[in-house]
Amino acid sequence: MSAGIPILDTHQHLIYPEKRHYSWTAGIPQLAGKAFGYDDYLKAIAGTGITAAVFTESGADDPHWQEETRFVHSLASTSGSLIKGIIGSCRPEQSGFEAYVESVLSSRLVGFRRILHVEPDELSQRPTFAANIRLLEKYNLTFDLCVLARQVRLATALAGKCQGVQFILDHCGVPDVASGQLDPWRQHIREIARLPNVACKVSGVIAYCAPGRVTLEAVRPYVEHCLEQFGWDRVVWGSDWPVCMTTADLRTWVAVTEQLIATADEGDRRKLLHDNAARIYRVKE
Repeated sequence: MSAGIPILDTHQHLIYPEKRHYSWTAGIPQLAGKAFGYDDYLKAIAGTGITAAVFTESGADDPHWQEETRFVHSLASTSGSLIKGIIGSCRPEQSGFEAYVESVLSSRLVGFRRILHVEPDELSQRPTFAANIRLLEKYNLTFDLCVLARQVRLATALAGKCQGVQFILDHCGVPDVASGQLDPWRQHIREIARLPNVACKVSGVIAYCAPGRVTLEAVRPYVEHCLEQFGWDRVVWGSDWPVCMTTADLRTWVAVTEQLIATADEGDRRKLLHDNAARIYRVKE
């Protein structure tokens, strides 16, 4: 761990296949049909320095995504739980959005996410979608942007229409790490980083490495570009567990992160690993 700095993991999933279906895992041998519950997460983070977590919705199939948010509320409410915040699933393209938001409000709910990388590009550009996202400002809730590299410009357009809402770009904008391709991803990151209401989540990148090629040098240009463009005050760290396990375990990602930021001063390391997340997601530990 980084000189005793506590790590606040802002991107942790929990998968309970006995409770609900997750069709997206079917084509991923490391995840398909397997359970990744809270106790499994505790084992995965042992010795890593992770002391608290923000649960990020796990892509449960319709209509179970609504049940998921309420279920994780119960886990987070347990005495001693490391789940200090919840990013719930949502459908901003549908009517009744605000009623749903109010139905799951709690002290642990910090924001929402709608997985967009498997949806038509036009979904996030619908007027209803942006209008509903703008409602999150009223509740002081965030919105995580889950898009492919080619969709980052769509995310930029959405965030520009909702300037009172805090956005977080998941997984460094999903660059193609396996091929080493940097452009046009780099330019798209420059553009979205100009928006003051967008932060970047340094997460997921090891899952985009080629099999057996999870190395510091593979991910360095992507992480360093995001740090450069967003600055140390607008970046947070996430494990992306258990999806990270498609290429490496959580401990490997923590170790790679430590190497990436080894030359930064302690204040900046603390911002990335803990302080920014506590502020942006309003996490109380």
